[in-house]
Amino acid sequence: MKITSVPQLYRNLRRFREIAAVLRRYGLADGLTRFRLPFRDWAKDRDGIALSRYTSVQRVRLALTELGPTFIKLGQLLATRPDLVGRELAEELKHLRSNVRPDPFETVEETLRAELGNDFDSHFSDIQREPLACASIGQVHRGTLNDGTPVVLKIRRSGIHRIVTQDIEIIGGLAQFAMRVESLAAWSPTEMVEQLAPIIRRELDFRSERLSLRAFADIFAKSSLPIVIPEPIDHLCTQSVLVMQRIEGTPLSQWAIGQAALAEITGDTADGTQSANRPIGQAIAAAYLSMVMDHSIFHADPHSGNLIVMDDHRVGILDFGMVGRIDPILRETLEDMLVAIVEGDQNRLTRHIRRIGRAPASLDESKLATDAVEFIATYSRQELGEFDLTSALNDLSGILHKHRIKLPHQSALLLKMLISLEGTLRELNVDFDSLEAVGDLVRKSMLRRLSPVRRLRNASRVYLEAERFLEIAPDEALALMGQVRRGDLSVTLQHRRLSPSINRLVLGVMSSAVFLGSAIMLATNVPPRLFTSDPTSSLHNLSLLGLIGLAGSITVMLWLLIAINRSGHLTRGGDEDSGSPK
Repeated sequence: MKITSVPQLYRNLRRFREIAAVLRRYGLADGLTRFRLPFRDWAKDRDGIALSRYTSVQRVRLALTELGPTFIKLGQLLATRPDLVGRELAEELKHLRSNVRPDPFETVEETLRAELGNDFDSHFSDIQREPLACASIGQVHRGTLNDGTPVVLKIRRSGIHRIVTQDIEIIGGLAQFAMRVESLAAWSPTEMVEQLAPIIRRELDFRSERLSLRAFADIFAKSSLPIVIPEPIDHLCTQSVLVMQRIEGTPLSQWAIGQAALAEITGDTADGTQSANRPIGQAIAAAYLSMVMDHSIFHADPHSGNLIVMDDHRVGILDFGMVGRIDPILRETLEDMLVAIVEGDQNRLTRHIRRIGRAPASLDESKLATDAVEFIATYSRQELGEFDLTSALNDLSGILHKHRIKLPHQSALLLKMLISLEGTLRELNVDFDSLEAVGDLVRKSMLRRLSPVRRLRNASRVYLEAERFLEIAPDEALALMGQVRRGDLSVTLQHRRLSPSINRLVLGVMSSAVFLGSAIMLATNVPPRLFTSDPTSSLHNLSLLGLIGLAGSITVMLWLLIAINRSGHLTRGGDEDSGSPK
C-alpha cells in the first residue's frame, strides 16, 4: 500500500473493519466448505442459513449485498463484465438487489428543501409519500406539478454520497493490497477500480442522467419510431434531485404476460399473439440498433422492467443511469467482429478480438486461434432464424475471460446491451431474427463507410495528421541527435514481478547460511549447552543456539518450498503456465 493511503485507512478504520469482518466470514466459510470440515456450518447469513449451503459465486453475491450500496453497485457493474469475472459469476451478480429500507418522507422533504429551496412545495400540487421504487442510490416518488403535469421525482438517499466516497477509498486500498498477491495481480485490480469507480460516482450525480434524458428525448423527437423518452423538468433538476415527465403504461414483462393470458382466453393461436407483439418488438429492436448505428450512444440496460408499453402501443424507455457511448473506430471493429462470426472467418475474428481488447503479453496465439475456430464452427453454420446471438456473445465473453483479454468498458456495455435486448424480445415471444438484424446492421455500416462524405472526412484527417508529423519530425530527430551527442540519452529498464523471486532468493541464501552456521555450532558444542549432566547420552553438550538455528532454517526452507510449489513454478511445466491466473 502506498504511504498516501495511510490517512485514508485511518480515517475509514471503522468501516474498513466492518468490510474486513464480512469478507473474512464469507471467505473463511468458503474454505471450510471446500475442505468439508465438521464445523463448516458455523457461519450463517442474516436469515440464519449456513453459508456452506451456498455455492462460491452465491457467497460472493451475498457478501456484496451485506456490504451495502457501493458494493452492490460495483457487483452490478461487474455483472456486465463476464470478460473480467467469468460467465458464472457474472450471471450470479445479475441477481444482486439492494435490500434497503426507503428514507422516511421527512428525510425526502429535507433533501428537496436543501436542493430546491424552502418553497419547494410551491412547484408541486402533490407528492406521494410512499415511494414508487427504492434502490441503493435513490428512491422514486410520484408527483404532480402545479400545471397538472404528472411527474416522478428521483431523490438521492440521505448520506449516500459520504458512504460511497468512503467505500471507494477502501476498495482502492484493498485493490493495492491485492496487487501484492501474484494470482490477483494478474487481473490488475487497481486498474479495474480506476475504471469502475468514476462510473459509480457518476451515478451519484443526477445531472448526468438529466443530460442523457435530454439527449435521447431529442433523438427520438426527430424519429418516426413509436418511442417515448421522459423529458426532464430542467429547472427542478439538481445533483440530488431529478424531476421528469411521468410515462403511464404497463411494464413490458407484465404486458407480455397479459397478452399471452388474453390469447389463451380468446383461443387465439401463437401466430396471432406474435402478430400482436411483433410491432412492439420491431420498434424496440429498431430503436436500439438506431442508437448504436446512427447516434453512437445507447441505453445500456434494456431489460423488460425499463420498457413501458403505453395505451397507444408506443414504448417508453426508463432509467438512463447506465448509458454507453462508442467512438466510430470501436463501432466499426464490433461490426467487423459480427461479420466475421456470420461469415465464419476465424482469422478475421481472432484479429479483431486482439484489436478490440487489451491482450496480456503471455497470450498464447495458437490457443486463441483454436478457440476462435471452435466458436466459428458452432455459430457460422446456424440457419437464418436460428442464430442465437445471446449464446454467441456469452461464449465470446468466455473466450475473452479465458485468455485474459480485457475489453474497454464501453465495448462490454454494448455486448451486455445486445444480450439483454435479445432476452427482452424473447419475452415478447417474437421471432426476433438475430442473424437478419446483424445483416441489416452490416449493410448500413458498409453504406456509411463507402459514403463520399466519410471518405472525404477521413482523407482530410489523414492529411492534417501527416502534415503535423512532417512539421514536428525534423525537430524531434534533431533533439534526439543532440541528446546522443551530449551523452544525455539514457535507457531505463523496468522489471515486472521480479520482487517476489528476488526476496525468495535472498531468504533462501540467508536460511542456508543460518543452517551452515548452526551445524558448525552443533559440531563444536557452542554454549549454552543442553544435557551436560549425562556424558553417556548422544545429545551430551548439545548447543542450544545451534539447535534453534537449525530448526529455524529448516522451517524457512520448507515454507519456501511450499510457496514455490503453490505458485506453480516448482517444475518446468509450471513455467509454461505461469501466465495464467491461479
